[in-house]
Amino acid sequence: MASQFDVIILGGGPAGYVAAIRSAQLGMSTAVIEKDKLGGVCVNIGCIPTKALLHSAYIARLLREAKEFGIEAGAVKTDYGVAMQRSRKVSDQNSKGVEFLMKKNKVTVVKGSGVLLPGRKVKVGGDSHEAKKAVIIATGSRVKGLPQIGLEINKTTVISSDEALFLEKAPASLAIIGAGAVGMEFADIFHAFGTKVTLIEALPRILPLEDPEASDALAKSYKKRGIDVIPGAKVKKGTAGKDKVTLEVEANGATQKLEVATVLMAAGRAVNTENIGLADCGVQVTERGFIKVDAGLQTTAPGYYAIGDVAGPPMLAHKGMREGVTVTELLAGKKPHAIRYDNVPSVTYCHPEVASIGLTEDQCKERKLDYVAGRFPFSANGRARGTGETEGFVKLLRDKTYGEILGAHIVGGHASEIIHELAVARENEYTVEEVELAIHAHPTMSEAVAQAALDSLGRVVDM
Repeated sequence: MASQFDVIILGGGPAGYVAAIRSAQLGMSTAVIEKDKLGGVCVNIGCIPTKALLHSAYIARLLREAKEFGIEAGAVKTDYGVAMQRSRKVSDQNSKGVEFLMKKNKVTVVKGSGVLLPGRKVKVGGDSHEAKKAVIIATGSRVKGLPQIGLEINKTTVISSDEALFLEKAPASLAIIGAGAVGMEFADIFHAFGTKVTLIEALPRILPLEDPEASDALAKSYKKRGIDVIPGAKVKKGTAGKDKVTLEVEANGATQKLEVATVLMAAGRAVNTENIGLADCGVQVTERGFIKVDAGLQTTAPGYYAIGDVAGPPMLAHKGMREGVTVTELLAGKKPHAIRYDNVPSVTYCHPEVASIGLTEDQCKERKLDYVAGRFPFSANGRARGTGETEGFVKLLRDKTYGEILGAHIVGGHASEIIHELAVARENEYTVEEVELAIHAHPTMSEAVAQAALDSLGRVVDM
């Protein structure tokens, strides 16, 4: 059976489903092709369930510290299986919410694996679907293992974040390979549920894409809690047994053997571009495997667009969502605001949270920019003292001459929410002076932003 639409979207994750909704809002007949649940990795086995688990971990930590707040909670017992089941309910609610939005906006959902064909067509099973305007590729990414050293994901003793989200019980011990956002979040979760956690990172520091001060602050926080952190480490070999994994880890010029119940692979993701017909349609990929796109996100084949993870870094849901809106508005003849890829916020939702936008201090130095750093610690913030969330800081990097906000880095409670003040400021080209001029409510964690701005100007008030 053949059918025709204005726009066909291959993939129903955050980038794809947002593109579909906006396409339908703009009056274009739209179809989404998805082989699994709507919402993609983010809703079903990524962003949403991990945040539910992180909140469970936060509650466990809070209860253990409740006595100093004048509350006796008794012995704290944790059950990862119960927390996992709750996280699944949250994910299912979100996935059903996406299904509702598809129906509400009259988007046709085609279940199955799609393969691109020339002429703006997509084959699903025995059916062919044609797009009058464009096919948008939004097939996302997946976790990857390290088979070259014996650590192929076996879903029992060597797992990915996918399997971690469905465990009925927290493992007694866990080695996490990769200390980026995913690794740091799962370290936080499992430690709160009683697991002995070891973090292994090949690069010299954890959260290697963040500002060094942020990485150092989080490393100290984790070590203080009893999480082993091994940066600059190379896993030379992994041997997976029936109920344990033995790792040979080289760090600081020495090799150590580490025996754990489970290994969690969190060392990057691979994009889903295989076996979807790219070459047959003339869609080229880069050396790193991403789909080549121009400024309007069109691929090397006219009429085929790519958004989300497959279109290149940063591989973040909110970046893909904005790309989905941009492409569909271009297809509808509108002139959307250009995406500023240097103004996409990055967040690690562990405790304390880490959030950033723009340049790091190292990048400012590499570019030989004349900048000034302003800092304000949460230990000097009244609201943070009241809630006991005094770890971390706000750090702003401003252009020395014009006051432009070059970058912002936050470690601390609610950093994921506070960072958006700086996202708005940078998008609208506000200076640090203009950020500080906005009166911040007292007492709030956000006051630290204003104080960091003042510190960069040499006139901080609250320190």
